[in-house]
Amino acid sequence: MRIRKKKWAEPELNDCSFYVAEPEKLRGKWSGFFPKKRPIMLEVGCGKGSFVGQMALLYPEINFIAVDIKLDMLGVGRRNIVKLFENSGREVDNIALTRYNVEEINRIIAPEDDIQRIYINFCNPWPRAKHKKRRLTYPRKLRLYRELLKEGMEIHFKTDDDELFEESLGYFRSENFEIVKLERDLHNSDVDVNTTPVTEHEKMFSDEGIKIKYCIARMARKG
Repeated sequence: MRIRKKKWAEPELNDCSFYVAEPEKLRGKWSGFFPKKRPIMLEVGCGKGSFVGQMALLYPEINFIAVDIKLDMLGVGRRNIVKLFENSGREVDNIALTRYNVEEINRIIAPEDDIQRIYINFCNPWPRAKHKKRRLTYPRKLRLYRELLKEGMEIHFKTDDDELFEESLGYFRSENFEIVKLERDLHNSDVDVNTTPVTEHEKMFSDEGIKIKYCIARMARKG
């Protein structure tokens, strides 16, 4: 997703209590960043922060790490999260925003961080063959995620893109993930909205008549 340069993004993030400027220093120690020790879940490619903000409000008993490579996007995400929490009357105490390339996610998160679940929402579909390796669901990325997850942990994936979804199902299976939930029309399914909140981006696609695809991939035994 393209986004215009936000001159205010970096200074606002640097003044933000839940932004992590040097995430490498927290590798293996993320539980110590949050005021309370709780299970940790991870969103890769968090974009404008609406999903992680809603999830953090719905599940105050969970800590969330949200990663994106674009500083300007994280600046917008910070504002969106702050607004969501202010409207609810809560302080932001269970979100960590950080900038990093998912290609190197294992440099900032370690197996001992005990990530309970990974969320991937509306990532760039990279439709051209030579670019598909950049997808957040590509096998090389899934192998990185496997290093961080224990057997039985899950990846929850949503997209509007048919080709990305179908090919991602193949990626999951090739990397020893079991598809335990599959919906090709999420908004006309029995999936509880509280488990996967609707974001602004998602609503836009749905209003255009584009069906939202969703799956849960559970990690099978390592090795």
